[in-house]
Amino acid sequence: MAKLQVAIDLLTTQDALALAAKIAPYIDIIELGTPLIKNEGIAVVTAMKQAHPDKLVFADFKTMDAGELEADIAFKAGADLVTVLGAAGNATIAGAIKAGKAHGKGVVVDTIGVADRVQRAKEVIELGAEFVELHAGLDEQWTPGYSIQVLIDEASRAGVPVSVAGGVNITNIADVIRAGAIVAVAGAAIYGAEDPAAAAKALREAIDAA
Repeated sequence: MAKLQVAIDLLTTQDALALAAKIAPYIDIIELGTPLIKNEGIAVVTAMKQAHPDKLVFADFKTMDAGELEADIAFKAGADLVTVLGAAGNATIAGAIKAGKAHGKGVVVDTIGVADRVQRAKEVIELGAEFVELHAGLDEQWTPGYSIQVLIDEASRAGVPVSVAGGVNITNIADVIRAGAIVAVAGAAIYGAEDPAAAAKALREAIDAA
């Protein structure tokens, strides 16, 4: 069964915990966004894992260097998954995966900024990544002409475990799952909704139906 991941791009631990409490019944993976971790520090990871020990806590570090060291920091703080950038060198990704194995946790490779996301996805799965995030960042999503269809098409071609992040919402989430994504990542569609719990529930039901 495909998983629903919420990307929490709020900026305080208090707001992140309040959101997670509302939507917890409907989500599998709680992602603490890079701006949140930069603003609040690693303690936000520990706070979220303590509040939701039954959920996978995903620390969006977007590591570019010192892979083993940074992944170790995330895992010691309670993260179940941590991101390394696909644009990083293989040694950085392999280092993070080494730390993951030591902790019994996983590394997700984020393809933001990678020219050929499908090719890179295949390469990093070979290195031992848990799955690969086919990701169009917020700035890319706000560029005129952007369409999530690009990521959906890539997911269907990847042939390896992928998640899709980049404007997932109630109108396209079924397509994301049908394309073969094992995780759908929703951010603003949940945290920007008037009723985040209802939004998360609708996304969960759409995944299950697909």
